[in-house]
Amino acid sequence: MSASIYAVAATADEQTLPSPWQFSCDLEVNYGSDENASIVCAAIAVDAELQPDKVRRLMTVNDGKLSVHFEAVEARFLRASYSSFVDVLTLATKTIEEFGPGMQL
Repeated sequence: MSASIYAVAATADEQTLPSPWQFSCDLEVNYGSDENASIVCAAIAVDAELQPDKVRRLMTVNDGKLSVHFEAVEARFLRASYSSFVDVLTLATKTIEEFGPGMQL
């Protein structure tokens, strides 16, 4: 299994975003199957954002892809959340690659 990662640059536009959630970023990882994407999503979902009043994320699984949408009140919170998330995502992805389908217990 090989995961493909697609990231969309963070955006900020005070004129078009009236809410305090002025900074956003999207990430999509193609795991090739809903099962693998769901396993990674479930593993990561237990780690809630440490400052939900400053950063929020929405994760969805569709067509074998894990999609994540981040929103933050400041760019630095978005950067920190995104960076931490990618670290955990990398670990979960490597675990799936190493111990994925066909593993004997």
